[in-house]
Amino acid sequence: MKQKFRNLDVWIKSIDFIESVYKITNNFPTKEAYGLTSQIQRAATSIALNIAEGSGSGSDIEFKRFLRIALRSSYEVVCALEIAKRLNYLKQDTFDNLTKQCDELSAMIYGLMKRLNANAEL
Repeated sequence: MKQKFRNLDVWIKSIDFIESVYKITNNFPTKEAYGLTSQIQRAATSIALNIAEGSGSGSDIEFKRFLRIALRSSYEVVCALEIAKRLNYLKQDTFDNLTKQCDELSAMIYGLMKRLNANAEL
């Protein structure tokens, strides 16, 4: 049985985002392995994990709760990327690319939440 989250564009985009994040953060200084590198990777991963877990929750209300957590994780990623940029671990164009991806992902999550709200009102 294929889990329904695997058909969601937002989940697919979140997996693509994780891949981008890992490729970039693996080049951070080794002293950050248990600090900023780990934090950014875990927050990015949290987005996809919460979308997946929420999709199997059995109710739209519960799914929206997990989507809110995923959305908060996306904010965490952007904040951590800003810190990394200020510490000169990221170039401006790399920062811009990652934050653009994350902003698009956040918009998709928010759109899915709105769609679930609309379905609840029917």
